[in-house]
Amino acid sequence: MPDITTDIKESDILRRWPEVLQTLLIDHTTHHNIIWATDMYVAKFGEGYSFSNEIKLEQITGDFGEVIKPRAVKPKEEQEFRVKDKAEVFTPSWVCNAQNNLVDEAWFGRKDVFNTVVTADDGSQRWEPTAAPITFPEGKTWKDYVRDTRLEITCGEAPYLVSRYDATTGEIIPVERRIGLLDRKLRVVSENTEASGDWLDWAQTAYQNIYGYEWQGDNLLLARENLLYTFIDFYTAKFGKEPLMKSVNYMAYIISWNLWQMDGLKFVVPGSCHNVESRNQDGSQLDIFGTETPVQLSLKIMPCPGCAEDNPHKHNGIYCIVRDWRIKDKEKQKILFKSLLNK
Repeated sequence: MPDITTDIKESDILRRWPEVLQTLLIDHTTHHNIIWATDMYVAKFGEGYSFSNEIKLEQITGDFGEVIKPRAVKPKEEQEFRVKDKAEVFTPSWVCNAQNNLVDEAWFGRKDVFNTVVTADDGSQRWEPTAAPITFPEGKTWKDYVRDTRLEITCGEAPYLVSRYDATTGEIIPVERRIGLLDRKLRVVSENTEASGDWLDWAQTAYQNIYGYEWQGDNLLLARENLLYTFIDFYTAKFGKEPLMKSVNYMAYIISWNLWQMDGLKFVVPGSCHNVESRNQDGSQLDIFGTETPVQLSLKIMPCPGCAEDNPHKHNGIYCIVRDWRIKDKEKQKILFKSLLNK
C-alpha cells in the first residue's frame, strides 16, 4: 500500500491522473472552476489569486505546487489569519468521532457500533475500533446504511466525512481506525462485498450519499482530494492494489458534485450577490421636434434584496445546484440547494 501523507500534492495528482485534478476544480453551478473566495494569497502571489478569481491548474502545480496546504501544515501565522478572517476552526478527530458515534447510535439504536471511546488518566480520549463485522438492527441492512444520506456543513477539509489525518495535528490515521461518516460506509462495503466490481458499485453509492459544502476554495479542493484519496486507500486495503484510472476519474466526478462551494447562509456562490443600479427620471423637456426627453437622471445603488432583508429566497447571487443521484432522470437530478429548505 502506498504511503499515506497529510499534504496531497496537486502536481502528483496531475501526473498520475491527468484529468482528475481539473475535475476536482469544477464548479457545476457556474460551469467554471471554483474560486479562491479569500484574499489570503494575493500578497504573496499577486494577480490571479484574489477572492473572485478561479483556481487554475497552473496556479497550484509545478513551481506553484506548494501553494495549497492542509491547515495542520500551514505556518502558524496563516492559521491565525484564517481564524480572524473567516472564523476557521478545525475539529480534532476524537471530537468528530464522538459526534459521528451519536449519529450512528440513533441509526442503529445502540452504542459503540464502530468503536469504543476510551478516556485516559490525563483526560484525553481515543477510540478502539470494534473487531467484529458490523451487525445491523432488525429491519435494516448494510445496503440501507450505505444509502443513507449524510451532510457536513461548512466542511473545511471534511474531517467529519473522512479522517485520513487529524485536521488539527496532521497525524495520519490508519485505514482500520478511521471514523468519518464516509469511512464508516466504506468499512461496511468492504465487510459485505468480495468482488471488486461489487465493491466499486457500492462505494460509488456511498459517495453519492455523502455531501458537504465549503466557502473557501482551497479548503474545498483539499476536502475533495481527501475524499478521493480515501477511496484509493480503502480499495487498496481491500484488494492489495490501486483502482483503475477510470474508477478514479468517475469517483472524482461524483465528489466534484457532492462537495460544492457555497455561502452557507445565503445558499449562493460566495461573493455572487451584488448591488443593483436604479436610474430615475427627474424631469423632461421638449426638443425642437416636439419629442419629450429626460433632462436628468438620478442614480440609486440598491443592495441585493436577499442581503437587505436577510431572506434566503431573494438573493440575486448565483444559487448553488446540487445533484440527487437517486433520481433516474439525469436532468431532474440537478436541483437548487435552497429548494431543500422547504423540505
